[in-house]
Amino acid sequence: MQNMKVKMMTAALLLSIGGQMYADEGMWMLNKIDQKTAEAMKDLGLELTPRELYNPDGVSLKDAVVDFGDFCSGVVVSPNGLVFTNHHCGYGAIQKLSTPEDDILKNGFVARNYEEERPVEGLFVRFLQRTEECSSRVMKALGEVYRTHPQTPTAVLDRQYTDSICRVVENEYSKANPGMDCQVKSYYGGNAFYVSIYKVYRDVRLVFTATETLGKFGGDTDNWMWPRQTCDFSVFRIYTDQNGEPAEYSKENVPLKPKRYAQVSIDGYQPGDYCMTIGYPGSTSRYMSSWGIRERVEDRNVSTIQVRGKKQEVWKRWMDKDRAIALKYASKWAGSSNYWKNSIGMNKAIADLNVIGQKKKLEDQIRRWYGNREDLQRRFGNVFGELEKAYAGCQEDVHANGFFNETFMRGIEIYRVASMLNRTPQDIGEEQQKSTRESLEAFFKDYDARLDEETMGVLLQNYREQVKNKRFWPECYKTIDEQFGGDCAAYAHDLFSRTICKDATCLDKLLADSTLREKDPALVYAQGIPDMAQSIGGGMRKQSQTIRYNERMLTQALMEMDQETPHYSDANFSMRLSYGFIQDYTAQGKHFEYYTDAQSLLDKAAKQSEIEDYKLEPDIVKLMEQSNWGRYADRRTKDMHLCFISNNDITGGNSGSPMFNGKGELIGLAFDGNWEAMSGDISFDRDLQRCIGVDIRFVLFLIDKWGHADHLIRELGI
Repeated sequence: MQNMKVKMMTAALLLSIGGQMYADEGMWMLNKIDQKTAEAMKDLGLELTPRELYNPDGVSLKDAVVDFGDFCSGVVVSPNGLVFTNHHCGYGAIQKLSTPEDDILKNGFVARNYEEERPVEGLFVRFLQRTEECSSRVMKALGEVYRTHPQTPTAVLDRQYTDSICRVVENEYSKANPGMDCQVKSYYGGNAFYVSIYKVYRDVRLVFTATETLGKFGGDTDNWMWPRQTCDFSVFRIYTDQNGEPAEYSKENVPLKPKRYAQVSIDGYQPGDYCMTIGYPGSTSRYMSSWGIRERVEDRNVSTIQVRGKKQEVWKRWMDKDRAIALKYASKWAGSSNYWKNSIGMNKAIADLNVIGQKKKLEDQIRRWYGNREDLQRRFGNVFGELEKAYAGCQEDVHANGFFNETFMRGIEIYRVASMLNRTPQDIGEEQQKSTRESLEAFFKDYDARLDEETMGVLLQNYREQVKNKRFWPECYKTIDEQFGGDCAAYAHDLFSRTICKDATCLDKLLADSTLREKDPALVYAQGIPDMAQSIGGGMRKQSQTIRYNERMLTQALMEMDQETPHYSDANFSMRLSYGFIQDYTAQGKHFEYYTDAQSLLDKAAKQSEIEDYKLEPDIVKLMEQSNWGRYADRRTKDMHLCFISNNDITGGNSGSPMFNGKGELIGLAFDGNWEAMSGDISFDRDLQRCIGVDIRFVLFLIDKWGHADHLIRELGI
């Protein structure tokens, strides 16, 4: 107990220094850990050196962490290429491998040997080899652009040329590193550039998944909430060719022999213990101006919340009455509802925590900093005025764009088929024809036209109610009004009754009759969508150039004003480290413990059994009621810990990130954040923000006692 008190006092001391930043805030690039940050991690309990975390010339902990499919994170945990990630990260793969006859999404899956492991088409993992700064290369090229285009505003040149310059640098690195995936990205709001070099493995196979009731326990009801009891994990394996190199799927491939894998620990944790995540956070906007935050809340998040709410009402009705449809739409639902609820929570937290007010105070501080210096006035004096004017100038277009994308690009699915056919030439070659057929078959595997017809009618009506200005209405509304008396549902019914775009035979029908391009109602509908997208985008483009440039200058001003404090770059799905410690929290007068136990799972399942999200199979209930935890019990509390929280700084993309103790041993997998701090992508709140992880001992318990996968437990070397 005395040791725990010392740790908590040390943490509190670290949190009290450093101005705007705190020891537990930040998504740090592993190759840019400075001395202050390294000392803070060491004082909190890290026993590894920065070189043991990141070593491009040798082996380090970063070599055990993977980019899982370009949307999540994962960790290699055995000498035979076994990978742990979240259940919701593997969800799409599990759903793809499921059928009504072999419903592994519902029932779970255990491969008893290598031969039973199931390959997942299209799934890949990336291993980071190294990250190098290339800012001078990009900035030099931009400087030459400025010099040769003196009459063009810098903001316009930045927008037009930065991406193409980055592609040139990427190509140079790709030539110098054959077989590698090289990505150049901007950091610190476009003030720095780095290239990350990856090795990509494309033969990835499913090894283990628990039942959906465990992997999604709490479902949408508990999503982004604490306390949690979700066993959010799935297990995959990476395969290589006989020489240990990346290869496409082949029966002759063999399990990967990794450079480094993470040792799994069953020693547990207690409050104040060091905790670290390494993974691939997707996107944050911590340096965004107050005007940008307001736009996010009022114009971007509102459309996500409103349109997806309408769409999901339709989807849920169909999914609830037909298990085959539920299987088809399971992964789509998960993706849609996740950010729907995220947007709701973000807007609430931004208001509750007065994030915009805090940002305005910081902006006033920047104004005072440059106010009395002529050189700084010259560089930064116009930034705030330009931002305010540009955001106001595109507000109506941004509002319409959000509703347009959620309705026509992400909501009504038949557009994807019709758009693909519209782009298909009548004299299509054999290879392109094969590729198009494969794309169509993949799409229709997880599609139901009856559901989409109802969705179309609802969303078309909703769009015209939410976007009042008719200049933002696509051409289809003219047909709706002139031929169907404004009845969007009738228009949708007619379209679906006459179109060829409802199954995979549509390509053959189009190639047999070219006049369908002018007659088929779905093809005609789809032709008007890109034009409106272009029109709305054009209204935003000029202002976005000004916004992008001046947001970059605002970030630069902040970093120059506060040079003594270490600054981290916003997340951009590159490898990052966050550090902190195990910690409970109090919000709105309620105290939340740092872990959940098995009894809380049973209690929630019993008390809310009428809610689908909390239903458990009888064999799982019996297993948990027996309380036979064995070596997986916590040594201090004697309970089975299910999930736990730390004050690590994470966001979307971090899902599946390993949570390490001070020795670099795996103690959990990060899978969520907490509701009270959903503004975390915009502003980190050290008192409230928590990372929710599934305890690795819960994972092992289910692999062992539910899955009876002794071979996996032995492979992990527990």
